[in-house]
Amino acid sequence: MEPMNLEGVGTVDGGRKVTPWRGGNRRGSSYAEAGVSIEAGDRAVELLKPAIRKTRRPEVVGGIGGFAGLFALDTDKYKKPLLASSTDGVGTKLVVAQQMGIHDTVGIDLVAMVVDDLVVCGAEPLFLLDYIACGEVVPERIAEIAGGIADGCRYAGCALVGGEIAEHPGVLKADEYDVSATGVGVVEADELLGPERVQVGDVIIAMGSSGLHSNGYSLVRHVLLGAGRMRLDQVVEEFGNQRTLGEELLTPTRVYAKDCLALIAETDVHAFAHITGGGLPGNVVRALPGGADAVLDRSSWRPQPIFDLIRDKGRVEDGELDRTFNMGVGMVAMLPREDVDRALAVLAARHVDAWVIGEIVSGQGEVRMLGSHPK
Repeated sequence: MEPMNLEGVGTVDGGRKVTPWRGGNRRGSSYAEAGVSIEAGDRAVELLKPAIRKTRRPEVVGGIGGFAGLFALDTDKYKKPLLASSTDGVGTKLVVAQQMGIHDTVGIDLVAMVVDDLVVCGAEPLFLLDYIACGEVVPERIAEIAGGIADGCRYAGCALVGGEIAEHPGVLKADEYDVSATGVGVVEADELLGPERVQVGDVIIAMGSSGLHSNGYSLVRHVLLGAGRMRLDQVVEEFGNQRTLGEELLTPTRVYAKDCLALIAETDVHAFAHITGGGLPGNVVRALPGGADAVLDRSSWRPQPIFDLIRDKGRVEDGELDRTFNMGVGMVAMLPREDVDRALAVLAARHVDAWVIGEIVSGQGEVRMLGSHPK
């Protein structure tokens, strides 16, 4: 990507490849013999270029092949810009992707985990850099992974300006890989969202998740694939449309960045909470000011069948489910009651399943989960 360097192989500088010195004419050990292929890395970069170009924003400076990704922030657009940054990975959902041989969706998960943390404070995601570590560089597989990352960037409206492919033979198996990414966004200082804006009487709107997203997969794998002895290719009737367990588990995380920015433009949003690890209780509390509680009504929605399957197969208690998974809610917004109808209309127009899930009341800075999900 831009830059895209194969770790330890040397870099591309002004179009000139710098290769490791091999000690004159004397034949000795080579990098290839150690398990690192320069040629495969070069081929992977070439396959990535079209997807990366589709994420380009006008502020991006330069092209693929530099040592750093350059981005010209339009300082005339802001009075007092604040840069927001976030970094994350995908976790053990990658194990499922590797077992199934499907690699073109986990990149979307990666971007979602990063950019939806940025937008929570009101920041527009600007650019992202990724890192792919693998046991063996298979260009086509790397292209699938990075293609998903590029897709996620397009969904979020941010540019993919840099990246790294690292080949780690002897550390990772040939078919193993891990990914991470760091993103940067910008928000006007006096438009920063967060607990300081939240008020007693605010209404909490939920935005539906696409499923598990990218959290709790260690428990999922233990309960379903381990103790439950289920197969990834097993069709699960409750999922409908002859959908297999593996397909359900690899459903990409929804990217909410543009949806949240649309809400900010059209309503007086006070705060967002991105529902990741820790679930609703562990993330909504991060958006609460002192002296206020969030009361959430479980009867206002029904989680997807995958959560029922995990509960039943693993005999997982409701409290543990709430603390581990998003339970069908990927993002929540806190805003004045008079803006609720407008907010729901904005989200409906963007094809986001949304509903009123609760409200902010006087309290001690806690999240209270009331009621039961409909059967």
